[in-house]
Amino acid sequence: MASNGSDMDITPDELFDYSEYYNLNGTSNSPPCDNKNIKNFGSVFLPILYTIVFVLGLVGNILVLALILSKCKKLKSMTDMYLLNLALSDLLFVLSLPFLAYYAADEWVFGSTMCHLVTLLYLFGYYSGIFFITLMSIDRYLAVVHAIFALRARSITYGIITSLVVWCVAFLATLPQLLLSEVQADSANKTCRPNYSSQGWKLFLNLEVIVLGFICPMIIMGYCYTYILIVLIKSRNANKKKAIKLVFIVMITFQVFWAPYNCVILLDTLLQQKVLDGCETSQGIMYTTQVTEAIAFFHCCLNPLIYAFLGEKFQKYLCEVLQKILSLAPLCKSTGISRRYLSVRRSSVRTQSTGSSDLDIVL
Repeated sequence: MASNGSDMDITPDELFDYSEYYNLNGTSNSPPCDNKNIKNFGSVFLPILYTIVFVLGLVGNILVLALILSKCKKLKSMTDMYLLNLALSDLLFVLSLPFLAYYAADEWVFGSTMCHLVTLLYLFGYYSGIFFITLMSIDRYLAVVHAIFALRARSITYGIITSLVVWCVAFLATLPQLLLSEVQADSANKTCRPNYSSQGWKLFLNLEVIVLGFICPMIIMGYCYTYILIVLIKSRNANKKKAIKLVFIVMITFQVFWAPYNCVILLDTLLQQKVLDGCETSQGIMYTTQVTEAIAFFHCCLNPLIYAFLGEKFQKYLCEVLQKILSLAPLCKSTGISRRYLSVRRSSVRTQSTGSSDLDIVL
């Protein structure tokens, strides 16, 4: 959201509202900034991007769910459990986007109940998705760096328990803004945004997004993947090059898509605290907030590729499904997916039996 009227600034973790021209100068005697171009830009740019993310995210994550549920009717691994929950998180998130697309183009017309529901879907999916990505890095760290301990720790029971904890933490992170959000009407239009009782709530919500949504996950992922890389480099496994590439893909993708968005949130926080001031600065933050947020949303479209379909096991699952649906047995044989999968499994069994790292979890 974005605040309007007397709020005088944008809060990036809210649903966007560009229905008015903001007085962003920071002084009551100055004329308001002319943000007509920003309003026009957002009303065209955001609905298009939200629609693209919605379609790609919906298709990709439903496909992951279908493959997991069809091939693993009884979930047997912690990894499949986390993939299932990550896909559910991304689906919750993308289900909010059609409403946000219309809201960015016009005004909030869906009523008070939907205001709370969309806020819940948006933030609950956002936080849980980030948390499950972080949890998957810990899962890979245990499997590769502490392979012997992982044989006991990475059970389906622990997977269920940690998943429930993540959902509870994500809900608690969502709760403050969920309770504050309401439909507000003025002379221009209707908005769905938090009704702050003090400026302290704005600061708290911005810092919550930065700390819980980026800094903590980045520290945990950086620690886990650094040690994973150390083990992979020392390993003699034939698949280590692919595993190393996948580690870099995960880290670089997360930073590229989420770092700019969180940097803009930080700038907006400085604007709220009057550390930054001026019309041009405020308008620049408004533009970059729209752009970086839309870019960050694309991460939920890439999650199925990064965490599922780049892996040998899910390539095999997909190939088997295509065989049944389209009778593509010759194609599957020609791709060599089944052969590569069996090779990885044999390598995994050998490494486990010798106490070495299990690279199959990375692949």
